[in-house]
Amino acid sequence: MYSGSVDGESHETAQRKIPPASSMLWVRNLRRYIGSGAGLGSEALMELETKRILLDIFKEKQQRSAEAATVPSFYKKKPEEGSISHRVQRLAKYRFLKKQSDILLNADDLDAMWVCLRENCVIDDATGAEKMNYEDFCHIASVCTEQIGPKCRRFFSPSNFMKFEKDESGRIAILPFYLYVMRTVSLTQARIDMSELDEDSDGFLQPHEMEAYIRGKACIKKVLLSNCLQELMELHQESEEEVTDTEQAENWFSLTSAQRICDMFLALDKDMNGTLSKQELREYADGTLTEIFIERVFDEHVRRGKSGGGNAREMDFESFLDFVLALENKDTPEGLTYLFRCLDLQGRGYLTTADIHSLFRDVHQKWIEGGNYELCIEDVRDEIWDMVKPTDPLRMALSDLLSCKQGGTVASMLIDVRGFWAHDNRENLLQEEEGPEDE
Repeated sequence: MYSGSVDGESHETAQRKIPPASSMLWVRNLRRYIGSGAGLGSEALMELETKRILLDIFKEKQQRSAEAATVPSFYKKKPEEGSISHRVQRLAKYRFLKKQSDILLNADDLDAMWVCLRENCVIDDATGAEKMNYEDFCHIASVCTEQIGPKCRRFFSPSNFMKFEKDESGRIAILPFYLYVMRTVSLTQARIDMSELDEDSDGFLQPHEMEAYIRGKACIKKVLLSNCLQELMELHQESEEEVTDTEQAENWFSLTSAQRICDMFLALDKDMNGTLSKQELREYADGTLTEIFIERVFDEHVRRGKSGGGNAREMDFESFLDFVLALENKDTPEGLTYLFRCLDLQGRGYLTTADIHSLFRDVHQKWIEGGNYELCIEDVRDEIWDMVKPTDPLRMALSDLLSCKQGGTVASMLIDVRGFWAHDNRENLLQEEEGPEDE
């Protein structure tokens, strides 16, 4: 009993005195030795290295997943009117446009450049044209830089010289180059002027930003590349008193042209309710437009009235402007697109021979009513198909009308008996135009 109790106490005492393995120095040294890999064999080292590589790959994938889960911000709310951000934005825009305007050539600079070009060019003995080779080009660039300043230097780059047609001696004419400089300056100034009107700087001009010139939402880039830019610039630079009546009438944006369209609308509006019915619009152009075309115009381009019902759909003045603009500019992509929607009877995006037959049938009826000779609808249909030469022999798309360069003529033949008459008598009309010149 006695010896047993002594042994138990000795065992408990031993357990209390033995330190844990983690605190022993030799254990810590052994773990450190093994952890460094110095005491492991080649297989163990390879396994340890593989484990580290896989762990690195796993961490990299986790990082990529975390980054991919974050959607980048692609929308930023516009600053509120009158806020500090809005004021800073407008100030920055004003300073930027002012800086761009300052580096443009003005009228005096352009005159000085023209003088430099003429004084340092050579005369072509054969044609009498004023030309310059690349050495002259570089010399003129130095002279212009001294007289005008560094802002003209960008026009005298090697790439600009290569843009122009050269003769056998490698010379270019100075006039096309000077016109190129003027055109570039003019377009840049127009871009600056329009950007000043673009209050929210979104690249578009709203009606209240350019109400006097353009309706609707107009992309600045498209305006700069459009055919109407010259008319806009003429209206912006010259007053109505400085141009002739003919020039005013030919400019769509002039007061004379606006008055003409307004008088036309009022003359058609018989009931004076401010809109045009189908019956009233049929009197446009002395009633030469076909019934089916008028119907399609109302189907595609006239908004239905708020009261609903068939009788409520009438053409307001804005829709009438689009209508007239399309008819007077049938050869432009915009005008032809407007008309093609009316010609596309089924709304399929293309025309078939059956569509051409249906459209021309109304023209044929007006043609006969006018006392003209009998003609075969099928022959006219085949002639139109030959004029366009569509990519698909069974379908005529808008792209075919645009690429054939006769889309405006084709559209006139299908919607207006006067347009078909002009095409049928094109040779006689051409002779009449050439006659006075020959005399």
